Amino acid sequence: MIWRVLADLVVALHFAFIAFVTAGGFLAWRWRRLALIHAIALAWGLWILASGAICPLTPLENALRHRAGGLGYEGGFMARYLIPIIYPAGLTRGLQWTLGGALAALNIVAYGTLWRLARRPRPPVP
Repeated sequence: MIWRVLADLVVALHFAFIAFVTAGGFLAWRWRRLALIHAIALAWGLWILASGAICPLTPLENALRHRAGGLGYEGGFMARYLIPIIYPAGLTRGLQWTLGGALAALNIVAYGTLWRLARRPRPPVP
């Protein structure tokens, strides 16, 4: 039971990381110090997509599922909702490049807006 719970926690962490890589540039509008952490995570995510490498969380999750006695994803929230987002069926190299381009474009918009916000003069404090 503990191995399955740990595997599900890894899936949740993986999903949270993907969400952060995707939307972190927009979070930096509010929390500027987050921009550096996000830029590192974004570089990692883009490298994984461009190189076709496997994120280290994937083999960790598989090892935990194997220790739990399962070979695949059983039912439940993780298997039904998060696994198809993290590991979409029919993911090809071309689609990975497309996703990487979309991710880069989205973050160019996020950081371009952040740059404009940072350059805007601040009102004087009364």
